[in-house]
Amino acid sequence: MSQVDPQNLPAMLQDAADHLWMHASEWQAILTRTDRRLLLKGHGCMVVDAEGREYLDALSGLWLVNVGHGREAIAQAMANQAKTLAYASSSRAVTLPAIELATLLSDLTPGDLSAVFFSNSGSEAVESALKITRQYHYLRGDRQRYKIIGRHGSYHGATYGAMSVSGTRSSVDTYFGPLLPGTLAVSCKPYSAEAIEDAIKYEGPNTVAAVIAEPISAAAGIIIPPLKYLQRLREICDRHGVLLIFDEVITGFGRTGKMFAAEHWDVVPDIMTVAKGLSSGYAPIGATICRSKIAQQFSSSLNKPLAHLLTFGGHAVSCAAALANLHILQQERLVENSAQQGSILLDRLRQLMPRHPIIGDVRGLGLFCAVELVKNLETKEPIPDGPEINRLLEILSELGVLTRAESSNLYLAPPLCIQQEQIEHIVTIVDKALSRFVQEGR
Repeated sequence: MSQVDPQNLPAMLQDAADHLWMHASEWQAILTRTDRRLLLKGHGCMVVDAEGREYLDALSGLWLVNVGHGREAIAQAMANQAKTLAYASSSRAVTLPAIELATLLSDLTPGDLSAVFFSNSGSEAVESALKITRQYHYLRGDRQRYKIIGRHGSYHGATYGAMSVSGTRSSVDTYFGPLLPGTLAVSCKPYSAEAIEDAIKYEGPNTVAAVIAEPISAAAGIIIPPLKYLQRLREICDRHGVLLIFDEVITGFGRTGKMFAAEHWDVVPDIMTVAKGLSSGYAPIGATICRSKIAQQFSSSLNKPLAHLLTFGGHAVSCAAALANLHILQQERLVENSAQQGSILLDRLRQLMPRHPIIGDVRGLGLFCAVELVKNLETKEPIPDGPEINRLLEILSELGVLTRAESSNLYLAPPLCIQQEQIEHIVTIVDKALSRFVQEGR
């Protein structure tokens, strides 16, 4: 459906409010929040709602539409595969798109990351990584190694295991606690690899299975780690026999100006989780990619298969979508464009700082940027989540930009196909929105 009869729109929105529960929203949010939209179509960096209004998608949907909206090549690849063979059980058979995609991911990922286990989302990719880690140590005889160490402020997903290793536990523990035993989050502000090592020693190195970390965390405010931090994590994990898991669900596939964020620091994890930009949102797919030394423990000759299965993991149509998406990413050099346009975006946003004392900081890497919003520039007292931040998002949407703001940060992460004219447009809108926001006394 590309358009809606205006006379039918109120009834359709009421149907949505009555029957469709939006993710991470209060019930019937489509009618109660003016920054929620019924979107009908998109092209490149732009999307169009049911009223015909056009918006620049400044968050790539949810950090993921890396190649942009409306790519017919991806839609055609999905249709062709669906007509040929849509599904085969990954426990009994393989499909050509799954083989081709796993091989391509092995080529694209750093180091000897080469064994690919497919899932349907970033949360499932993390969940799979945790189970692979636990079974890996068990098969090697380290049956006491079950603890997973995360970092405060991190976010790794919404399934139970992924939620338990996230560093945003306080926001969910009220409803879902106690979370999984053996999961803990360590404060690393400022970035401190030593805090991770202290936790490993305190817990007992022979009980710790893995450390999980996002190279750059969106949930923690897109704070870029120091030059040696991730390298120190690698050294610490190696010293104590602990696996290092990098969660690149958001940062993978060009978001930071490299194919993977780990490449900025030349660090290879034992396990990498990916999703979002893997298909640019055209189909649900995630992957857990392991170094060969990890996969070799799950040997059929030793009758030690992975005790884990996802019905739709490696879905042929999703793999076809991901292949077409990655080919676009490479052919159009969108990773390089992310680095170039991201540098321009950061520069233009920093030029706004003298005009808006409400901006406490601007930071980012590639097309992965945050504008920190403060009440007081000297104390850096943040603008809290709630009505104030929601009002800013409403103003931005009224001016034609859709994005996200939380934890005092306004996030800007447009599709990697964006060009400088659209970068300038985003910054102009942010400038106007902040002026209106302040004038309203927010």
